[in-house]
Amino acid sequence: MREFNLYTITGEEFHPGRDLVDVIEEAILGGSDIIQLRDKKGTKLEVLKKAKALRELTKKYNVTFIVNDHIDVALAVDADGVHVGQDDLPLEDVRKIVGPNKIIGISTHKIEEARQAEAGGADYIGVGPIFETKSKEDVVDPVTTAYIKQVVEEIKIPFVAIGGIKLHNVEQVLEAGATRICMISEIVGAKDVKGVCETFKKILANKGAVTK
Repeated sequence: MREFNLYTITGEEFHPGRDLVDVIEEAILGGSDIIQLRDKKGTKLEVLKKAKALRELTKKYNVTFIVNDHIDVALAVDADGVHVGQDDLPLEDVRKIVGPNKIIGISTHKIEEARQAEAGGADYIGVGPIFETKSKEDVVDPVTTAYIKQVVEEIKIPFVAIGGIKLHNVEQVLEAGATRICMISEIVGAKDVKGVCETFKKILANKGAVTK
């Protein structure tokens, strides 16, 4: 998979009245280099419509596009990959469905899950939630930056830190060893989406985080 360090997940509840594609385009223009469509409440047709629009957008800017949960939708729009959770289909089965060339990411909350993900063939893992977050209804307790340090020591595949990351605490995340960060509300809920992304990219660059 292409290298990345600023990962944006959609969250339309954080920008009511603003178009999804417009908001995500601002994020891309600000430096977000991987986009995930996450829609837990829409119908399959609604998710498909959004996925088609975001696939077109991400192709325009040559940005990686991931679909959360909806493997069929990801395949239908030829997304670059899928992201699944611990309670979704096992990695082995996801790989059988999407084939060898699609990216598979999986959320992890403890080192045992990270080890299983790496052994199971995940292309990257989500590490979190680092801090308390209200962006997800089914969130587990914060794993803190201690989990980042464990992953840095043991896991070889790429990981992205997620959960409650804000401009005021991102330094803690990077100091723990993360080089890739992911946000929902801090980016898509911002008044100046492009500007927030640009600020995060500058912080990442100053820390020597990976780039495209």
